[in-house]
Amino acid sequence: MSHSALTQLRALRYFDVIPPLEPAQRDWLMLEDSMTKRFEQFGKPVSVTLLNEEFVSRDSLAAEQHLLPEEARYWLREILLCVGGEPWLAGRTVVPESTLCGPELALQNLGQTPLGRYLFTSSTLTRDFIEIGRHDALWGRRSRLRLSGKPLLLTELFLPASPLY
Repeated sequence: MSHSALTQLRALRYFDVIPPLEPAQRDWLMLEDSMTKRFEQFGKPVSVTLLNEEFVSRDSLAAEQHLLPEEARYWLREILLCVGGEPWLAGRTVVPESTLCGPELALQNLGQTPLGRYLFTSSTLTRDFIEIGRHDALWGRRSRLRLSGKPLLLTELFLPASPLY
């Protein structure tokens, strides 16, 4: 399923260095913890609208190829993270097939569960980097995370209803 938020997410252009940001923007964009957990602090239900979930080829990754190991297939999950029923964030997760073994196989079966509820319960989670991006007036970020040393790429676009704005 296509969604305008995913089109905007894919259009993010990343800065080589962190641009000047208001303190509140920096707080949101550089958050090391779970965005799901942060959204839950607003006291409204957090839910996932699943837009796309499938295996894709390396050719489908375009500008993300250089951030992940070369493999034939990747698990792609694209969602809207909603708070109180309103979309606050569009998310795209790309997982190399080799990451999907052992406990990380659960990444294929998250369904309506926010990714953060799975990732941030793992004691083996590390983050290689956060890149800040922008498309028109919308801010986003991209991170390469590792579970037990195995990589995955998470891209998040903050939608207009998000408290970032």
